[in-house]
Amino acid sequence: MDSGYTVKIQKVERPTNRSYYINFPVALAEALDMRKGEEFVWIIEDKNTLILKRKKSRKPRTQGEIKS
Repeated sequence: MDSGYTVKIQKVERPTNRSYYINFPVALAEALDMRKGEEFVWIIEDKNTLILKRKKSRKPRTQGEIKS
């Protein structure tokens, strides 16, 4: 069994559009320091593995910047 965060894919069908959504757990988004409007790119490694990568790399946070 893999450790990590389990998420479910949501499918939304509208008359003019079909979309799939993935919600990120807050703990994961905060650990990655995700910000509203930030762009990421999905990379398909194989049919079982997706890689999510920031479009613009950011420096890792220092210990002083990490919230307690």
